[in-house]
Amino acid sequence: MDDESSSRSYGLSRRAVLAAGIGAGAVALGAGAAIAADHPSMKYMRQVAKDLLAANRQGTVASFLRAIQRHADVPEIAIYSLGQYKTSLASAQRDLYYRGVATFMSRYFADQSREYRVAKYDLGEARSDDKDVLIPSKVYLISGATYSVTWRLSPRGKSYKVTDAKVLGFSLVYMQRNLFTSFLSKRNGDIGQLVAALNRP
Repeated sequence: MDDESSSRSYGLSRRAVLAAGIGAGAVALGAGAAIAADHPSMKYMRQVAKDLLAANRQGTVASFLRAIQRHADVPEIAIYSLGQYKTSLASAQRDLYYRGVATFMSRYFADQSREYRVAKYDLGEARSDDKDVLIPSKVYLISGATYSVTWRLSPRGKSYKVTDAKVLGFSLVYMQRNLFTSFLSKRNGDIGQLVAALNRP
C-alpha cells in the first residue's frame, strides 16, 4: 500500500489536510524588527532549507523524516495539534504519538514532493516576533511556478527549532490541528485511535 493510500485508509488523507487548511483560513504574520543576515537563526535556517531541498529531491518518507526529526520541534507541534484534547494524552502514549506525528508530516511532504518538485529557493529578511524569528522564503518549482513560505523558528537551548511554516499564508501546524481534532471529535476524543492511525504501516 502506498503512503497516500495508507493515510486515506484511516481518514488522514492529503485531501483532508488541504481541506482542513482551507477551513483554517489565512493566518496573519507579525512584523517585528529586522534581524541581521549573520544572525544564528539565519545560519540555522540555511541548514534547514538545504536539508529540506535534499529531501524534496529524494522524495521519500525516510528523507523527510530525517529532516523533520532534526529540525522540527515535534513534541510542541504534536501537543498543539491535539487542541482541546491535549490533556487526554497519557504519558505512556507520548513517545508513540510523537513518532506518529513526525511520520505523518513526513508522508505528507513526501507526497507533495512528487507533485511539486523544487528547483531552488531564496531566503528573505528575518524578523523578530517576540522570542521567535520569522523568515520568509520564496520557493521556485521545476515547473516554473513559485510560492511563498514563512518559517517560524523558536529558540531551543543554544539553537533553534522549526515550530511552524506558513505556505501562502496558511499555517501548516494550525491546519494539522484542525485535521487531528476533527478526527478525534468523530471518535469521542479517543487519542488511542489517533495514535494507532498515525503509526499504521
